[in-house]
Amino acid sequence: MLDAPLLVLVDLETTEAVPTGPSLELLTAARALTGGDVVALALQPLGETASEALAGAGATRLLTADLGEFGHLPATAADAVVAAVGTVQPAAVLVVSDYRGKELAGRVAVVLGSACVSDVTGLEASGSDLRASKLVLSGSWSTTAGVGSGGGAPIIAVRPGIAEVAAAKGAPLAAEPLEVPISAEAAAVRLVSREATSVASGPALSEARTVVVGGRGVDGDFDLVRSLAQPLDAAVGATRVACDEGWIERSAQIGQTGETISPRLYIGLGVSGAVHHTSGIQGAGTVVAICDDSEAPIFEMADFGVVGDVTEVVPQLVEELARLRG
Repeated sequence: MLDAPLLVLVDLETTEAVPTGPSLELLTAARALTGGDVVALALQPLGETASEALAGAGATRLLTADLGEFGHLPATAADAVVAAVGTVQPAAVLVVSDYRGKELAGRVAVVLGSACVSDVTGLEASGSDLRASKLVLSGSWSTTAGVGSGGGAPIIAVRPGIAEVAAAKGAPLAAEPLEVPISAEAAAVRLVSREATSVASGPALSEARTVVVGGRGVDGDFDLVRSLAQPLDAAVGATRVACDEGWIERSAQIGQTGETISPRLYIGLGVSGAVHHTSGIQGAGTVVAICDDSEAPIFEMADFGVVGDVTEVVPQLVEELARLRG
């Protein structure tokens, strides 16, 4: 276990200042890695409820920088992380590995002259350093890299699903204001528009613990996909071909050119399992595949497979779920 503190950048929900699930997971993972402080960095002031959630997840200190709408910009957020690193002197900085987190991680690493690792799926302490595990080459190889702090605090972008967050609240943390000098590069960026989109009711695709995915085999019937997702409180995803056909919004796409997900349960409906899709689900816990092609590649990685027509299997599955839930 490390002795030095760890710094965690906390992402907040857009509608209200509450920490996202992946951010709470990072705090929980950090608490298990170090005996020092786990410092949460928020880019806007937080209320007592949010502070309690951070403490319950493992944070021992809270830094806040009031950046307003500019906190959404990776360049400005990177300036805040650089300022926090100067204050905390952490062994490493953990951020969520989404489009914003990866851009931010690269910029901070360049400014600090330190290392950067993205799309990490596992972390462990090794002496005074961390070891980061990730999948590469479309998930065909698993790698583990030693990430030291010899050249400055490394920036590690971690995929959602790294830890189970306990349903607990801690004593509210006293917020420590952080002064952030804005760089000329960040000041030159302007936020033109920002809009959250949703392909279905339920949890966000990147954060969901259960994801139901429709592929070519659903033949455009995403009502069928949603009929299974709803009782499971699952997010709805899609393969590239489903999005190319216009059956569902592009934001639902999972794979090399879409979202990368790490749910505990993945259910593929009519998904063949092409590598450009399966590279985005390598972090899934249990994989269930329902497809009428017994030779489909998805069955090679599935924990449970059903060879059959999705239009016949899914309604039976939905009916059985309803029966089991009384």
